[in-house]
Amino acid sequence: MLTPGQLVPLAIDKPAAGGRMIARFDGQVVLVAGAIPGERVVARIERVSKRVAYAQTATVEDASPDRRQPSADPECGGALFGHIAYERQRAIKREVIVDAFARIGRLTLPSPPVVAPSREDGYRMRARLHVRGRRVGFFREATHDLCAVRGTQQLLPESCDVLDRLEATLRSLGIDAVREIELSENVDASERAIALDVDNAIEARASERLAATDGLTGLVAPGQSHGRPQVTDRMEIDSRPLELQRHVHAFFQGNRYLLRDLVAHVVSQLHDGPAIDLYAGVGLFAVAAAATRAIPVTAVEGDRYAAADLDVNAARVSGVHAVHQSVEAFITGLRVWPDAQRTVIVDPPRTGMSREALDGAAAIGAARIVYVSCDVATLARDARRLVDVGYTIQRADAFDLFPNTPHVETVVIFDR
Repeated sequence: MLTPGQLVPLAIDKPAAGGRMIARFDGQVVLVAGAIPGERVVARIERVSKRVAYAQTATVEDASPDRRQPSADPECGGALFGHIAYERQRAIKREVIVDAFARIGRLTLPSPPVVAPSREDGYRMRARLHVRGRRVGFFREATHDLCAVRGTQQLLPESCDVLDRLEATLRSLGIDAVREIELSENVDASERAIALDVDNAIEARASERLAATDGLTGLVAPGQSHGRPQVTDRMEIDSRPLELQRHVHAFFQGNRYLLRDLVAHVVSQLHDGPAIDLYAGVGLFAVAAAATRAIPVTAVEGDRYAAADLDVNAARVSGVHAVHQSVEAFITGLRVWPDAQRTVIVDPPRTGMSREALDGAAAIGAARIVYVSCDVATLARDARRLVDVGYTIQRADAFDLFPNTPHVETVVIFDR
């Protein structure tokens, strides 16, 4: 019987979703952090449940050739793969995707997906930061212990400089009310807005001082707004210019290096003819499809911040009809399409599609569904449901929007 604190020798078998690796000790499954498949390690048991034990690598007895020295604390800000050579990270993510489809969805992909690589430094355009004792940072994994942002190299150095100046202002003003900071910047980092989550109201003069931090273009706090709370991304897709406004509170894909490639790929998979974009956000895919493919798109978004941006972005191109409504409400009032060439795009939150939304999307009868997902487990679950109602998987591709973490963005094409 394994007990917390116990040191055990383990042979690491394969990766598990979530960042740990699978090993076995006397028949019991052990999920090990800080290891690589193929290694032999001594691990310290952290906790034990009825079905599985959790452990942290203490020493590496037989190291993988893919082991490297992490550039920062791997427990800080979600860098659990920092000890793994980058090419092996991508291979592990491919293996996790294939395994999830087989194990959760009982499905075999047509071929293992290629995981498009990203630069490992400065990739994040969005981040949620925590403030404790007037210090700004990330939380270490599974704790409320603050750790330094700069060392993770996820943000640009100039973004870290802005956070340092913001932290200094918090200290000089004696502000203790700020608990969280939502950071959003555009692709070229020429615009940078933050939103403050506070325990109690901040005086207007204090928030003005914070908003005046060099490098910020906007700040919002409950009942207050300074500068511009939106940032604007500009890019080219198929030589066509694309401009998108997004509020600091609106969801948006977070990797500046792969954003254009992801959008171009999704748009290239659409059939000719009208499309529906469910969970459209600020219109990333809908506006790109209308601008580059002249495809009329109905874009559906329920969040009020994203929907407001969607209205602005849709007005910049012809062919996008913006609908401010939940996906479930929109689906309920939609009739089946007679045109077999229509496409549905879905990009749901990490929890995947609700049963009502998934059944409604399938009932539309579209010839193709393009499913964009940041969580392979819920994607595999929803894929099973789509296959059960008559869709087949044509291809799967992946984009490493989150290097040095176990997360990966997957795009799966379903045809009826």
